Amino acid sequence: MKKNPIGGYFELELPNNKHDMFENYIGLNSGRNCLEYILRAKKCTKIYISYYSCDVLLEPLKKLNIPYEFYDLDFNLEPLFDYSNIKESDAFLYTNYFGIKDIFINDLSHKISANLIIDNAQALFAKPLDGIPTFYSPRKFVGVPDGGFVKTNKQLDMTFEKDQSFDRMSHLIKRIDLSAELGYADFCINDKSLENQAIKKISNLTTRIISSIDVKFVATRRKENFAFLHKNLAQKNLLNISIHEGSVPMIYPFRTHDSHLKDKLINEKIYCASYWPNVFTWCSEEKNSYTLAKEIIALPIDQRYSIEDMKKILEYV
Repeated sequence: MKKNPIGGYFELELPNNKHDMFENYIGLNSGRNCLEYILRAKKCTKIYISYYSCDVLLEPLKKLNIPYEFYDLDFNLEPLFDYSNIKESDAFLYTNYFGIKDIFINDLSHKISANLIIDNAQALFAKPLDGIPTFYSPRKFVGVPDGGFVKTNKQLDMTFEKDQSFDRMSHLIKRIDLSAELGYADFCINDKSLENQAIKKISNLTTRIISSIDVKFVATRRKENFAFLHKNLAQKNLLNISIHEGSVPMIYPFRTHDSHLKDKLINEKIYCASYWPNVFTWCSEEKNSYTLAKEIIALPIDQRYSIEDMKKILEYV
């Protein structure tokens, strides 16, 4: 039995809020490896994925040599797809876009429950549906270097080594000690270090950071900021948003024909992530997914910001 040391130098002190947010989930080292875990457990022979997706989703498919086929979306972020084409051993992956598609996912689960996999990387607080394999990526919502969580009834009879995260922390620390701009290069390096990693158990460090987070505050602040922007932007937003009252969004997706708006926001140090540049090479301009990737601007609403910050965003939108 490993003995914990007594005395010596101090570690980074983080509170333990002991929330049970991911109790009885499988903790792994990344969201993409959570998808690989699900695919291995389900023994899928083919998977359908949306054009409007992050390219890292292809990693586990290529690793497992699973054939995949793209589908397009309508302008409500819902599949344009004939579900009768799905075979028994096929999987259908749907993303809970920006954490606002809980209502649709519930409906979809009644149509293809045996084949459905839910990507909740953008919906950290969305509850998994009974019997539907679901995975999460907490670093899209909170300041952790890596990690992912799986909820599935089918588990692998495999043993995984534990990951280590200390060498992926520099961008998180530099943002505090220096600035977001000076930490960005480290963010890119650390993000790239997650590519093609073997499945491992979530690290002690990431687990400890997550346990220190006030998840109720995170959820409340995000919902408040989202509601404020939506109240003021709904009439201008080309994306029709119908959100469940319990949903906790990742960002506010503002769809606009103004091709200069994102650059204007960046010039004001309002940084909006891009979802996703790879879409422009995956599909043609005629696809709805191409238009969505081009026109949706991800306005930040996260727990670091107040209504006053949302008012600043509105000044430029």
